[in-house]
Amino acid sequence: MKLIAITGSIGCGKTTIAKIIKALGYSVFDVDGWVRALYFQKDFIATIVKNFPEAADGGIFNKRKLRNLVFDDNKKLKKLEALIHPFLKEKLKSVIRRNAVCDDLFFLDVALLFEMGWDKYCDFIIVADVADDIQKQRVMKRDNVSAEHFEKINSVQMNKKAKADLADAVIDTDVPLNLLKVDILNIIEGLENNG
Repeated sequence: MKLIAITGSIGCGKTTIAKIIKALGYSVFDVDGWVRALYFQKDFIATIVKNFPEAADGGIFNKRKLRNLVFDDNKKLKKLEALIHPFLKEKLKSVIRRNAVCDDLFFLDVALLFEMGWDKYCDFIIVADVADDIQKQRVMKRDNVSAEHFEKINSVQMNKKAKADLADAVIDTDVPLNLLKVDILNIIEGLENNG
């Protein structure tokens, strides 16, 4: 098995790349999906409310309040990550164990690859990238947020250039979908031919 990571900063096209790879018939593990699943587990929500009482309305968890809290305070963000990352690491180990004997390519769609130190588990890293102004426009339109809110989110993520420098391949996603697919197919062909 080859474990391939797809990563990139918010609004850079990581999810689009992952969708194309999935449509090509490859397994893509959505780490953000793993995180979303956490917020449906009663024990995890209880832990969040215990650690972030201000993220609850009358004892009821409010995810939007939590998001605003952590993006306004880097210490709180680190505290939340300390609660989430152990679960994600166990999930990743489980995926690797289950698929270790396969000859296939397995893809991880993971925004915080480098921040979590998961790059050490990967055989190849693809970073989605795009010009700063396009990234900002995409996020503001997609998430219906202000420029100020985008800057808050972007400021807590690892620098785009640093991610690109650590990548095995960087894909510019500001191209028509058919050209993006060609770029992805070329990378996959190289991975499959280099056993």
